[in-house]
Amino acid sequence: MTKKYNVAVVGATGMVGQKMIDVLLEREFPVSGIKLLASARSAGTKIKVGSSSETVEELKPQSFDGIDFAFFSAGGDISKELAPEAAKRGAVVVDNSSAFRMDASVPLVVPEVNPEAVRQHSGIIANPNCSTIQMVVALKPLQVAAPLKRVVAATYQAVSGAGREAVDELYAQSRAYLEGKPVRTERIPHAGAKKTYQIAFNLVPQLDVFAEDGYSKEEIKMIRETKKIMSLPELPVTATTVRVPVANGHSIALNVEFEKELSAAEARSLLEKASGVIVLDNPEQLEYPTPLLADGIDEVFVGRIRKDHSIKHGLNLWVVADNIRKGAATNSIQIAELLI
Repeated sequence: MTKKYNVAVVGATGMVGQKMIDVLLEREFPVSGIKLLASARSAGTKIKVGSSSETVEELKPQSFDGIDFAFFSAGGDISKELAPEAAKRGAVVVDNSSAFRMDASVPLVVPEVNPEAVRQHSGIIANPNCSTIQMVVALKPLQVAAPLKRVVAATYQAVSGAGREAVDELYAQSRAYLEGKPVRTERIPHAGAKKTYQIAFNLVPQLDVFAEDGYSKEEIKMIRETKKIMSLPELPVTATTVRVPVANGHSIALNVEFEKELSAAEARSLLEKASGVIVLDNPEQLEYPTPLLADGIDEVFVGRIRKDHSIKHGLNLWVVADNIRKGAATNSIQIAELLI
């Protein structure tokens, strides 16, 4: 008989929290009972879980008594406060915030890339940044064949990464703009920013706040997390992250330099065999990945695989994934699957 587990979803009313519930059911995770947790403001909300309706409870330390797996997606402050409490009470925490990602004692895991890292956990496992996840899934099979020398990423990130309210704002702005009405801006580059921008029919080259060196927090996450996940602390990585007027699905223009030659054909073959990757690369038929194609899919799509003629051993790739699924919810559930 398959062992079953008591599961808690923290931030159950958010986009990622609700998608975690969906993915738990879709992947038939062996759930004995599920507890939906959120702020006091959301307590009492009813959420559909399969054929039943579950009530959201107020998040408290004692919420984790008897819980085996706690999936956190309620922001870094909540994670810092209550993830250690959940772990202390016996739960394995899979945290989707940035709170513990660069903590040396906390594994940062993408199951297709470093599944062995889960064995090092002491109660908390970190889920990486959404763009980092899809990038390293594409890089790993190539790195095994030809050591990486340098990675340059330019992202095209959907507004769902900023939450449901940002998606609603994109739709509202689009309607207002097309109707010639005033466009309200509140959520981009981030909620509470001293200056906000229209995202409808626009691009905004800022995700999160800026550091002193001019890099955004999102760019810093991609750089640091990639090195940790791939166990390549000296790997030169740089990134420019951009918010685009797409509802869901992140894209990355990826330029990779290797220590030795790796042809586009070899890279294509390696990626076609790789776990969690779908290669769609047929320029003659104008076939390549798009965010709409990736929406609702767990795999990472790779296309536009071609040689970079400007350097000795280089390739260009186009990498697309559903940022709410593989970039957050699905990766979290996959981490728990490794442990069971």
